[in-house]
Amino acid sequence: MTSMIKPVIRRVAGLTAIAGAGIVTAACSVDVTNPGPVQAGFLENKAALAAIVNGAGRNLAEAMNWVGYTGGAVSREIFPAGSTGSFGISVQQQNGRLMDDEVGTQWNLSQQARWTAEDAVTRTKAILGDADAAKNVNVAQALVWAGYANRLLGENMCDGVINGGAKQAASVYLDRAEAHFTEAIAVATAAANANLVSAATAGRASVRLDKNNLTGATADAATIANTFVYRMSYFITDLDQYNRIFWASANQPYRAHTVWNTYYDAYRKATRDPRVPFDSSATQLLGDAAVGSLGRVRWYFQTKHNSQTAPINLSTGWEMRLIEAEARLVGGDVTGAMTILNARRTGLALPALTAANATEAWTALKRERGIELWLEGRRLGDLKRWAALNRPGIGEDMTGRDLCFVTPRSEKETNPNFVP
Repeated sequence: MTSMIKPVIRRVAGLTAIAGAGIVTAACSVDVTNPGPVQAGFLENKAALAAIVNGAGRNLAEAMNWVGYTGGAVSREIFPAGSTGSFGISVQQQNGRLMDDEVGTQWNLSQQARWTAEDAVTRTKAILGDADAAKNVNVAQALVWAGYANRLLGENMCDGVINGGAKQAASVYLDRAEAHFTEAIAVATAAANANLVSAATAGRASVRLDKNNLTGATADAATIANTFVYRMSYFITDLDQYNRIFWASANQPYRAHTVWNTYYDAYRKATRDPRVPFDSSATQLLGDAAVGSLGRVRWYFQTKHNSQTAPINLSTGWEMRLIEAEARLVGGDVTGAMTILNARRTGLALPALTAANATEAWTALKRERGIELWLEGRRLGDLKRWAALNRPGIGEDMTGRDLCFVTPRSEKETNPNFVP
């Protein structure tokens, strides 16, 4: 998306951010007669801060919806079960291909989420002034959204493009994410908001892992409790705010994807691991259309996201433990890594994993990350990172399948600075 500053900002009805046990709600309290676009100048006051920041969060939620669903199909977290149109999986995506004429929505929404979050940071700072902004919870929240929006891009996109600029490495998003999270930690600390401090620290830990800064990643991860959870909320307000992964296979009317024929199918049946739940119907046995030469396939619907309003994890304490385990493996400590993995499994009453060597330990780590972060829009980023670093171990067979979203044709055709 070639980003341009618009003279109007859409009114946001309100966004609820759920983070662990803490709930922060803020509804738009700006009085506007026209229910349509609002002149940006009308929002240049302190009463508009929550609306500005919540709007950025809402944009991130929508971007996560599209990237997480499509990325889940390509990375084999789910399997296509029929329709290719509305809430479906296209034929090319069913084959693991992310084509430049089919990924414009994912790109545009993700870039919009990044731009609006970063603009929210700039705008709130301008309204408050430097001294007040440095300790304001709205600024801290805007920085957190900016961090996660950039992480979404850095983990999932092939290229980096900032506001209509030249093509760069996708790592530019990770650099921006780390900077936003670092500032968020400082502002949230000054605002005495421990929940946002943890959210920003956990987000930064994941980004540092993406950047192969294992020392920094583990230092951040060590400060996060196992029980910590920071989630993105979804709403029943309108269709765009539904949890898309749920709705695409909720039989209302879509049965567009299934857990059948994925790794999680046989694994869940064998272990009953609560982290990868799915169910089946006694009356609707098949997906909603034919899938290539397979015809109609068995429909098993995921239940991790079990309603339109089901939140999606952004960061958790258990992800932090996986970061620590991965760092142990990179350092050659197979025993230490397996101890971390099995601590989680023991707590869930699951069989312990064993590894006779580093390759088997890496296989276990890769699978545990897939299980723990299932359907959270993170799998392509992991697969891309491991491939780039040539990590050992067996993971999904991604032969002939894409590991990131290509830059869409719309960006290539409208951005004169983008040179392939």
